[in-house]
Amino acid sequence: MPTPVNKPLKIILGVTGGIAAYKIPMLLRLLKKADADVQVIMTPSAERFVTPETLSVLSEKQVLCDFFDPATGMWNNHVDLGLWADAILIAPATATTIGKMVHGIADNLLLATHLSARCPVIIAPAMDLDMYAHESVTENLKTLESRGVHIIPAEDGPLASGLSGPGRLPEPETLFAEFMKIMNPELPLKGKNIMVSAGPTFEPIDPVRFIGNHSSGKMGYAIADAFAKKGANVTLVSGPVSLQTPKNVSRIDVQTAEEMREACLKESTNVDIIVMAAAVADYKVETRAQLKIKKEEDLTLSLVKNPDILQELGKAKTSSQTLIGFALETNNGYDYAKDKVVRKNLDFIVLNSLADEGAGFGHDTNKVYLFDKTGSEKAYPLMSKKMVADIIVKQAISYHFSGNFADI
Repeated sequence: MPTPVNKPLKIILGVTGGIAAYKIPMLLRLLKKADADVQVIMTPSAERFVTPETLSVLSEKQVLCDFFDPATGMWNNHVDLGLWADAILIAPATATTIGKMVHGIADNLLLATHLSARCPVIIAPAMDLDMYAHESVTENLKTLESRGVHIIPAEDGPLASGLSGPGRLPEPETLFAEFMKIMNPELPLKGKNIMVSAGPTFEPIDPVRFIGNHSSGKMGYAIADAFAKKGANVTLVSGPVSLQTPKNVSRIDVQTAEEMREACLKESTNVDIIVMAAAVADYKVETRAQLKIKKEEDLTLSLVKNPDILQELGKAKTSSQTLIGFALETNNGYDYAKDKVVRKNLDFIVLNSLADEGAGFGHDTNKVYLFDKTGSEKAYPLMSKKMVADIIVKQAISYHFSGNFADI
């Protein structure tokens, strides 16, 4: 039996023209059992797969399909509908509807209502596996996600085409549970203090030159944002990057490895979880020139090691803290990561390799492998850094409270 919401949610249930629309009557029943007030809006093609009459009976409301009521000629005001709703749930969301949402096309009542809405929008894509994997669809989903649209991922299973693979609409019970989770988010880290480091460090050679690396900070910033959305108090120690501070995150800007070390050691004394995602320069010049070095002859620099911030944090780590490190490698990544997690007293480490296309510095995507201190491993495919951040945060929560990886 579904758990009732705290107050009746006003939901627009958008149904588009896919074979998976046959699952929507059961989803509608689950929403109604949870005392939700549901207004169904169907696209014209959706009527080929499920009848408005069926959904009207279940929703106890007239189903809306057109801008104007064909019987009375009255206008179905998409602006009022958008303002009325507490949430818009579109299931199934076809490739056509997803593409139109991205480009702001409003050629039916559902799409016009979507553009008028001020509430959370949740979509559940469903289509054949090759369509779901097509670059245009994946890019459109990334765009919607970047605009704040919540996406309930398609599942792997038998499809209407006779093929089997990703693209299947989740079962109504799963759709309902995921929708309710989005609308009533749990805040498992409320009251918890988190520290995340991100970006590169710049080690000055003279007043105009420095030693650095290509880190954009995107991964660390995505992790800080994901922690904040779980209710945590997040401190972000950031090297020099061109990124906006995530909402509800406190940011400390640093330049050098020494400055990052000082900030991290100071902030780490009162935190529950530490994620060191920064790409700290391993070396600095032994003696920094006070004036700009002139380009007159060959230059030889004497380099010395920077402090190992992660190792210091590992030595200082208390039994109540969870410490997570990062490793970016070009070769022998597995061996280096497994050694590092033990040698530096980490709970687990996140490995990404420059050998994996689309992973590492500068990309909006990443492909990661997780290794913990017990020898357990997790491997994840190439995905957006936001999705990777969500996984890392979920595993950090699992490790902090249970001492083990979650099955995700």
